[in-house]
Amino acid sequence: MHLIADREGNIIQENTMQDRFLEWMYTHKLGRLILKPLILPIVSKTGGRVLESGVSKILIRPFIRRHGIDMTEYEKKNYSSYNDFFTRKLISGARKMEWAPEVFISPCDGCLSVWKLSRECSFSVKHTRYTAAGLLRSTKLAERYSGGYVWIFRLRVKDYHRYVYVDCGSESEGFYIPGVFHTVNPAAGDRMPIYKENTREYSLLRSENFGTVLQMEVGALFVGRIENRRGEKSVRRGQEKGNFAFGGSTVILITQSGRVQPDKDILENSRRGIETQVRLGERIGRKENKNLFTLE
Repeated sequence: MHLIADREGNIIQENTMQDRFLEWMYTHKLGRLILKPLILPIVSKTGGRVLESGVSKILIRPFIRRHGIDMTEYEKKNYSSYNDFFTRKLISGARKMEWAPEVFISPCDGCLSVWKLSRECSFSVKHTRYTAAGLLRSTKLAERYSGGYVWIFRLRVKDYHRYVYVDCGSESEGFYIPGVFHTVNPAAGDRMPIYKENTREYSLLRSENFGTVLQMEVGALFVGRIENRRGEKSVRRGQEKGNFAFGGSTVILITQSGRVQPDKDILENSRRGIETQVRLGERIGRKENKNLFTLE
């Protein structure tokens, strides 16, 4: 069971059958034995091919009913496969985008936790300790974010799976780190260093308002692809960066020290072990120093 708060402070307890099954998989010897081959990239890729087939369309209507998805928010189309439905696109105006330059926005829909990076560039998620160097596989890059914040957006299977840039600026090339595909469900995160074991990809955004923001996409169980758009070095706030194929997944932002102050409710919820439910484009923080702008 895990706790999620909305921005009004209402707290819900999530304890689905899927949560209980995954907890069993990660806490029992037999479950871990079964799990071992499932997290391999070949399994996720094979599952992805099945979900891109025409026959997978039969899964769409039951999924919509089970999760109560409001399809009026999405473009009307005849989906060719379950994955075509899973990567569905919002209609214009379905999400309110904050445009004030000092407002730091969410890049996606999801459940957010924010953690302060120590001067040694480490942070804890529940019972698991991480270092920025382990996450990025670069000590030099990690040191640039010492004292900053790590923003972890967990996308559930029912969430919108496209994500955007949080500000205008110029983007670096993408860096790909191969790995396995653990689930990003809290049942796994409590027991495994999933974010430094899973396949992931990141780029650096030299933003107009928040210094250099690192944005990382993390694949998860049965997510065989992180589908980032490429080609434009100059990007805009709210511009789509990419999407995940089927499954739960995670977007991670890392911001530099002194650049962004997270909203109080999100920090307090994170301190208490509660995720905050956020939507693409909404405010989650504020610029700390309006006069600071470098590529450091």
